[in-house]
Amino acid sequence: MQPLPIDAHVPEIVRAINVARAVVVTAAPGAGKTTRVPPALVGDGTVLVLQPRRVAARSIARWIAQEQGWTLGREVGWHIRFDRRVGPDTRLILATEGMLTARLQQDPLVHDLRTIVIDEFHERSIHADVGLALAREAWRARGDLRLVVMSATLDAARVAAYLGNCPVIDVPGRQHPLEVSYSPGSAVDQAIAAVLPRTSGAVLCFLPGAPEIRRAAEQLARLPAVRDVPVVALHGGLDGEAQDAALRPTGSRRVVLATNLAETTVTVPDVTCVVDTGLHKVARYDADRAIDSLEIERVSQDSADQRAGRAGRVQAGLVVRLWDARDRLRPHREAEIARVDLAATVLEILAWGGDPRALEWFEPPPDAAIDAALRLLSRLGALDGTRLTPVGRDLQRLPLHPRLGRILTAGRGDPSIARACALLSERHLIPPRRGATSSDVLSAVENETQLPPHVRHVAADLERSAHRVASNGPPAGGGLSETDFRRAIFAGYPDRLARRRAPTGDRFVLATGTGARLSRDSGVVNAEFVAVVDVTSGIGPQASEALIRLASAVDAEWIVPTAAVTTHEFDAAAGVVRAFRIEMYDELIISRHQIAPDPNEAGPIVAAEYIRRGPTADDQQWLRRAEFAGQTVDFADLARLASHGRVRLADVDLQSALPDSGKRAISQGAPASFKTPSGRVASLEYRDNGAVVASVRLQDVFGLAQSPRLGSKRVPITFELLAPSGRPVQVTSDLESFWARGYAEVRKELRARYPKHKWPEKPT
Repeated sequence: MQPLPIDAHVPEIVRAINVARAVVVTAAPGAGKTTRVPPALVGDGTVLVLQPRRVAARSIARWIAQEQGWTLGREVGWHIRFDRRVGPDTRLILATEGMLTARLQQDPLVHDLRTIVIDEFHERSIHADVGLALAREAWRARGDLRLVVMSATLDAARVAAYLGNCPVIDVPGRQHPLEVSYSPGSAVDQAIAAVLPRTSGAVLCFLPGAPEIRRAAEQLARLPAVRDVPVVALHGGLDGEAQDAALRPTGSRRVVLATNLAETTVTVPDVTCVVDTGLHKVARYDADRAIDSLEIERVSQDSADQRAGRAGRVQAGLVVRLWDARDRLRPHREAEIARVDLAATVLEILAWGGDPRALEWFEPPPDAAIDAALRLLSRLGALDGTRLTPVGRDLQRLPLHPRLGRILTAGRGDPSIARACALLSERHLIPPRRGATSSDVLSAVENETQLPPHVRHVAADLERSAHRVASNGPPAGGGLSETDFRRAIFAGYPDRLARRRAPTGDRFVLATGTGARLSRDSGVVNAEFVAVVDVTSGIGPQASEALIRLASAVDAEWIVPTAAVTTHEFDAAAGVVRAFRIEMYDELIISRHQIAPDPNEAGPIVAAEYIRRGPTADDQQWLRRAEFAGQTVDFADLARLASHGRVRLADVDLQSALPDSGKRAISQGAPASFKTPSGRVASLEYRDNGAVVASVRLQDVFGLAQSPRLGSKRVPITFELLAPSGRPVQVTSDLESFWARGYAEVRKELRARYPKHKWPEKPT
């Protein structure tokens, strides 16, 4: 074997773990920790090594077998999702992180393991955090279980404290000199073409995801300088054979376009140059849309350093960073547990028998994320309170996210449903649908031959898994109908219902109450309700709304309201409160029916509208009378009292809200009318300036010598005296003075104009 820096430290690591049963190993990239430490521990029993990625588990198992002279599947093997290559004599198992949790579900003390090695812990995947927390519980309970945590960049002291202040062993790496340059704004293809003449080895280019890798490969194919250089891809969406091909030494120049899975653990051979875009895709939970969305973000400084280190493994290397040297990157990457959907994690912990809130995490997740996970699991039918239901047990035994597991069980493992779950779980790009369809997902899986081979393989495994764990059998007869397929999709996305705003539009309202638009790539153009299978942030002028990329129609009769509410609304045109019974599905209105209003609910609404409009003319008169009579009243308070039990605005009577004693005081101190000597009743108008005015015919006050006085202040009535035609002829608050000085002139004019009327010389 080729000597590596870790070799001199392996005996120390073995001694430390034999004494303390736990050890933290930090080793620089290239030190050899992953391939040399685990084989040194198998003499005492089976060792399980956890890796964050499937491609890494396979690659490392092959490399260890080659170095140790072992046989794959005998002494060393791997166990990853849908792929297991171990035998009864296997003592070193490379596994993806979720496999440890699965073992702990079956045996909380993992008696078949002697040592658990969590490698590349610095990546802080959610599975690594869960695996460490549960393994620590087993380590505490079982006196012979051993734990090793390894990483290239790690806060070793924190991890050691978490493991009972265990020993920390730091191993230096072997790194050749690196020439680092910056080329902000350069296109990926141009940067690769520029460095090819300067290196004789492989060029490793880091890009954020598979679409960016495809575009870069297409651009490189058009460059004469790269035409004769092989270009290969390396990302998680490839099947195992394609991934292994990118990791196989060729001894010749080539370009490897990779995501961040080539950043650690996986070694792309013969690399002497790294071109780094400085970008990666990060899953973040979007609470408004209830999903993890992949966001392109800048890498952290430790990630950039690890990427650069790939160029210095075999000789002095070149590193070209496609950003400005003055840019300051975040020092360390963010733990996945702080930013992703925790539904699968919470389900695992509950199935293990723990409480996700009480578990002693290395770094606890946000409480809101745990709450969201519990809500989703309940919606999926996996939980009854905090206890797993039979559905929850089935979901826990399936190698899928609970959403997809629910789809698989609801579809009873039908081949079409298994293909759909495989396609969605592998994050493969579903091609745009040409023409209308009831389900984008169904359209994508109808023709099995068009699916990638790896997806077909995963689908076959899922079909077998579903039939093994589900309580109901496969669909009868000719398989799952189109309706049942769509219903199964809805079972996995019960919180992702959306309703079209208009019958022919592309705008929807999500169950969270936020808006969304249907992508042009979706063929679900006619359904009123849809289950949103894939949604992303909008772009362009309507970026505030999410973009629905994949949808599946939902029949209205499947929708069971989550709540029913009665609302009361004021109909301004009719002046009346109307009541409606509204059935809700989360924040979506499913149905709305008018019902008889509740007077107790309607009263405050009527009062608010009455107060908003202000007092009517009649109200103003009455309020002035009350003030004139010395009564203290408040319009708003009276309006609230008078509106109690009222449904119509017209039924509000302010006077009715006043006690009888107050009414009597007003009636006596500020009468509404005045009876004239002629026997007629004249209304009294109380004005803002305190005056009390009566508009009467002059003839009606014949016989009244003086103006009557009202109230405690003895305010005289002001008379607006009218001619027989109703025309004003005099205004006075002193009748006695008018009779004496002004009446004679008025009489003369009126006698001429109205000769048939009597105009006495002595009107009193």
